[in-house]
Amino acid sequence: MDRVYDRLVTLLNNKFEVDPDRITPEATLGALELDSLAVVELYVTLQEEWQIPLDDSGASGELTVTDVARAVTALLDAGEPAPGHQAVQ
Repeated sequence: MDRVYDRLVTLLNNKFEVDPDRITPEATLGALELDSLAVVELYVTLQEEWQIPLDDSGASGELTVTDVARAVTALLDAGEPAPGHQAVQ
């Protein structure tokens, strides 16, 4: 999970201009001043970068940085295929 967490911190800093000093494992996305649109954009970015089917329906400002890192890590560990990369029937 450390690799995912570190990448998430970098992404929050570079793409969403969050001061890295404010990003802690317990910080909520809302406390980092990401509005609902930014949270969904974060999820979409993570889906594309990691090629995982991260469901943004539960994405909210109440999630912590650790919550998001855990969700990504769980999908990576499960080896979930990305949407569009599934076998055609």
